[in-house]
Amino acid sequence: MSDPPLSQLDAQPREPAPADPPLSRRQRLKPGLKRSGRRARMWMAPGIGVKRWISLFVICTLLGAVGVLHFTWTGPLHFVATRWILWVNALVSPEYMPLYTGGAALMILALIGALWSIMMLNRSVLRGTGTAPETAVDVLYERRNLARGPHVVTLGGGTGMSNLLSGLRAHTGNTTAVVTVSDDGGSSGRLREALDMVAPGDLTDCYAALSDSPVMARLLLHRFQRGEGLEGHTFGNLMLATLSEEQGGLSAAMKDIHEVLRIRGKVYPATTHPATLVAHLSDGRVVRGESQFAPQVGAARIRQVTLDPPDLPTLPEVTAAIHRAEQIVLGPGSLYTSILPALLVPGIARAIRESAAPLVYVASLMTEPGETDDLTLEGHVQAITRHLGRTPDCVLVNNAMPPRDVIDRYAAEGAHLLNLHGASRDLRGRCVLHPLLHPGQARHDPHALAQALLQLTPRRTVG
Repeated sequence: MSDPPLSQLDAQPREPAPADPPLSRRQRLKPGLKRSGRRARMWMAPGIGVKRWISLFVICTLLGAVGVLHFTWTGPLHFVATRWILWVNALVSPEYMPLYTGGAALMILALIGALWSIMMLNRSVLRGTGTAPETAVDVLYERRNLARGPHVVTLGGGTGMSNLLSGLRAHTGNTTAVVTVSDDGGSSGRLREALDMVAPGDLTDCYAALSDSPVMARLLLHRFQRGEGLEGHTFGNLMLATLSEEQGGLSAAMKDIHEVLRIRGKVYPATTHPATLVAHLSDGRVVRGESQFAPQVGAARIRQVTLDPPDLPTLPEVTAAIHRAEQIVLGPGSLYTSILPALLVPGIARAIRESAAPLVYVASLMTEPGETDDLTLEGHVQAITRHLGRTPDCVLVNNAMPPRDVIDRYAAEGAHLLNLHGASRDLRGRCVLHPLLHPGQARHDPHALAQALLQLTPRRTVG
């Protein structure tokens, strides 16, 4: 016999599903009790900055009680103290407990009431400032821990930089991103040419990666698909262009940008003046503008890149961050168009050479057609040394293999895996291998990359 049609099945009466057994009061309260217990432990966590003030409050309350007792007993209100003691004694049965337990009980109840009133006052203040009281301890706990994170300075641009920052933001609030701003293509190139400003595109990506506002992070990356003059621009690029125009340059707008976007860390342009990236090729040609590298380099190799003009200023905050850094990270990103342009700014290069912090180069996963064709990993490191004047102390290399189809797809475009094949003993001694791939893709996993970098960061003593 064939099965009945679905319409008949739906028309047939169905037995009611068995009702779940009623939960006991303890079961109903259990989730709330667990949350309360977790929050209580978080309030008492080391470094949260709460235990010391609770202790001070308790001590001051007890001292105040002693002061009141002394004043009433030795002063003109002695008869009040006597009546008060007699009244409390009447509440206690001496045959069952000592008389002083009445005073101890009142003291404990008063202390609990005082703490409760302080807690309710804080809840009222938090609600008045737009903060949910139940999330306050989570925010405080996170910020306190992030504030004790290592001071990391990252240099570069492109998706590699923003990808790294999205991983680091979960571990430290002391990240400073120094972003390459020499791009001359797309939305950035159009705004740069129209307003004579630095390219904002990579800055926008990094601000979005470190923003504590999910809404702002989403809006920053929104790209207009229509509208005369708007099509192709991102909201973030337009916002940075607006601030640059309104305040006479991005350098004057940095503080406002960090406050408006609620940045977890800092993001600065490598330089505040527009500059053109110039490639000097092995066949003697010179290519101006990074957007022209891929179409014009051809069979030649890039021997050197420079910035025009060469004597570019950088923000004092950038050099200060490099001097106090516990780790300086180059990349991940395109060697000649993302990493090296930031290192060509004189103040940045000088600060890195003078810094005692370890210099870590996050090796690219693949060569880039038209930029690093046939360039080995050792060639990448040598190019950094030649342009910067300092060799990376550590080279972080991925040792996980991408899927075969991904490798084939990149190979069809002229890109090949970077590895230690043919590397010198010196380079092998500097390399640290970790599985850094995003599953199923040929790009870095932000969390794996952040964890690997933090393992390389020297431990410091927290005062």
